[in-house]
Amino acid sequence: MQNPVSCFTSPAPAAAEVCTLRNSFQPGFVSKGDYVIGGIFPLHYNQEMPDLNYTYRPPPVKCNGFDPRALRWAVTMMLAVEEINQSPELLPNHTLGYKISDSCAYPLTGQRAALAVLNGQSEDEPPLCSDASPLLAVVGESGAAQSILVSRILQPFRIPMISYFSSCACSADRKKYPNFFRVVPNDDYPVKSIAQLLVHFNWTWVGLLRSDDEYGRFVVQGLLRALEGTKVCVAYQEIIPLPYNHKRALQIMQVMRRSTAKVVVVFSAEGEMAPFWRDYMTQNITGIQWVASEAWVTASLFTGSQYYPYLGGTIGFAIRKGDISKLSEYLKTVNPQMYPNNSLFPPCTGQEPVLPLHSAYLNMSTLRVSYNVYKAVYAIAHSLHNLLLCQPDSGPFQNNSCAQSSNVHSWQLQYYLQDIKFIIAGEVVNFDSKGDSIPYYDIINWQKGTGGNTEFVNVGVFDGSKPAGEELVIQEDRLIWAGHQMSVCSTSCLPGSRKAVRRGESVCCFDCVLCDSGKISNQTNSIECTVCPEDFWSNKDRTACIPKKVEFLGYDSLGIALTVISVVGACLTIAVFGVFFYHRNTPIVRVNNSELSFFILFALMLCFLCCLVFIGEPTSWSCMLRHTAFSITFSLCISCILGKTLVVLAAFTATRPGDNIMKWLVPRQQKAIIFSCTLVQVVICAAWLIDTPPFPSRNKHYESSKIILECSVGSTLAFWCVLGYIGLQACLCFVLAFLARNLPGNFNEAKFITFSILIFCAVWLAFIPAYISSPGKYADAVESFAILASSFGLLFCLFAPKCYIILLKPEKNTKQHLMGKEKT
Repeated sequence: MQNPVSCFTSPAPAAAEVCTLRNSFQPGFVSKGDYVIGGIFPLHYNQEMPDLNYTYRPPPVKCNGFDPRALRWAVTMMLAVEEINQSPELLPNHTLGYKISDSCAYPLTGQRAALAVLNGQSEDEPPLCSDASPLLAVVGESGAAQSILVSRILQPFRIPMISYFSSCACSADRKKYPNFFRVVPNDDYPVKSIAQLLVHFNWTWVGLLRSDDEYGRFVVQGLLRALEGTKVCVAYQEIIPLPYNHKRALQIMQVMRRSTAKVVVVFSAEGEMAPFWRDYMTQNITGIQWVASEAWVTASLFTGSQYYPYLGGTIGFAIRKGDISKLSEYLKTVNPQMYPNNSLFPPCTGQEPVLPLHSAYLNMSTLRVSYNVYKAVYAIAHSLHNLLLCQPDSGPFQNNSCAQSSNVHSWQLQYYLQDIKFIIAGEVVNFDSKGDSIPYYDIINWQKGTGGNTEFVNVGVFDGSKPAGEELVIQEDRLIWAGHQMSVCSTSCLPGSRKAVRRGESVCCFDCVLCDSGKISNQTNSIECTVCPEDFWSNKDRTACIPKKVEFLGYDSLGIALTVISVVGACLTIAVFGVFFYHRNTPIVRVNNSELSFFILFALMLCFLCCLVFIGEPTSWSCMLRHTAFSITFSLCISCILGKTLVVLAAFTATRPGDNIMKWLVPRQQKAIIFSCTLVQVVICAAWLIDTPPFPSRNKHYESSKIILECSVGSTLAFWCVLGYIGLQACLCFVLAFLARNLPGNFNEAKFITFSILIFCAVWLAFIPAYISSPGKYADAVESFAILASSFGLLFCLFAPKCYIILLKPEKNTKQHLMGKEKT
């Protein structure tokens, strides 16, 4: 490998090739062995870029911000190698060595670390250009960008790489990354789990922060795909700059401050987030509910008490926790003096106290990434063990050959790594065709510990082996929130309203519009209102369909009033009948044709009583009786009045010589006239009832919220014929009475008939437009009122003057007075 060194030919012809070091990249930790594996860890999380003014040779990138958790990962690799070397069952008679370098959580320094681990045990050990690298596999890297870069560097050498923390789904393409394996599930699963978490808590308005690398791009794209078809919307997407830019970070924080989204999902590594959190705290922004990716949800770097007011309540998915029994003691025994060439620590005695800031190094409560490193080393060891146990007759390589223990190649190890399957700490470790492992996550909630620091509390699991929809299990009673359990662009639309999306805005931003009359919504956030069935209507709150109010002229206040008036009218008619019958032999009764008067009173009584048929729920019989009874009784009444008018007119014209008209108006002929005129109306009504009789109907269109029970006339022609015939009779009667209005006599009944018919016609002419325009039960009330008004008009105009004389002025009840011959 020639990247960190320079091989060149001397100008002298006989000179041999000479390799000289151009720079020195010292590894963090090195241990010799028969087979060497590399380790790349982000032992620092920040970088200080050199000054590139091109006037002098730039110094190397300087790594700052020591990460004690990453050191624990590296020490875990050392422990796993030592355990394997001491195991009598795994790789007996062979030893593993390692070479561990620092990537500084940055692709450029990650590339430097990859080149460093490729170049033998140590860069200053010759020969560098003549020997192939003894490296069999690499355990690394943590970040997606660094892992992809390292994988591409290792790919030409066919060196397999097992990542312990890089979950980006972008690395699952076997054509691009044939040598890439990982013991952490790829981001298709945490993205799916985060999408389920957002839906579970009904967080429909969220912000997204991501790192400026392939990991950030891929996971955000995956999350957006996972959220398709759900009610979750993204309020904003912001990219944390890399390298970190303070001014751009402040702009992101202003977006967060102004947004109504109080839940923010972050896909980034802890090293990239560290400077962001420092600036975030200086801005004093609180109340954000953070949803963390597995890349930083267990980052001990942010467990200090100063972080809790801003990050407390964070929830996220952490990779599976494991148990490494010997790690606690081993962490305490590791002394940097054991590695005199390491570039990470200054010389020390090993007795120095551990700083509080670095207590994460000894934190054994949540061994997640460390456990993955542990599994990765054992996966390499088991694969190498199986490779060395290969029998020539059944070898997987050409001619059924097997690798020689003294000449093992990395590509041979990769073949066995793909098919490895072993059990460690009760867990089955293997890789699928893409080099991924089975997804399993712990749901972590950041809660305040007794000392004010942050504790990672397990509040649930995500098990990818379970059926779809059952993977997520959360113990909600154990959760601590940041203060905002709701994150919505618009508050939920209550039942009775629907969502109206605002034009030009996200579907999660909407207005709540009350459902129209006759429509309901009985669920929260309904998109549409449901139309009620035909016989139902929406209640006041528009939340349920209730039976439409059935309306008819019943015995309510209006119906009772009409009933009382009708009964009073009938009683008055009977009273007048009684007065006339009692005084039937007096002149005023006899001169006005008492028999016709009794007929008129009988007809008027029926007119008053037929009004009662209009009150109450319509039935088939009541509908047929309403119009026929009314029309026949009024026809009878008008026929009697017509007969009386003819008699009055004939009585005064018969006194002229030669007139014998009275012989045609004897009582028999009068009855015949009344019968004939009434018979015509009876025939019309009979034809009406036989052909298309009136029937009860449910009018649902006149007023949408009500069902109006009414009597449909059946045949409109018959209905208007009935009314027209009564009108014809009334007009004829009015004309005859008008002609006789000036006849002599103190009691000219023709005048009263004229007034009564005039009132009758006025009432019924006013009835027609009032009837047509009256809604519901008021139409029947108008018709009842017209019947009562016209009946009272006839009763009072025809009989009130006579009753006045009979009861109050009996001295005028004489023939002389009636004939106008009374002596003065």
